[in-house]
Amino acid sequence: MPDMTAITIVFLVVVVPVWLAMHYGATWKKSRTFSAEDEAMLSDLHKSADKMEQRLDSIERILDDEMPGWRRSNNETL
Repeated sequence: MPDMTAITIVFLVVVVPVWLAMHYGATWKKSRTFSAEDEAMLSDLHKSADKMEQRLDSIERILDDEMPGWRRSNNETL
């Protein structure tokens, strides 16, 4: 009958690492996809970013009309 120590060592050195790699590889692949909730959140964030960009463009146009040199004077202080 084989020695139980040798069987245990082979199990720990070969079987467990392969099983862990396969288990966590499958788990990682599942987690890479977006859920419906994640996609909805990304869509909302994209819409918010578009609105902020439009607001910044409006503010810059107003500043260009009200204070023509504001870009140049603010870049010098940075």
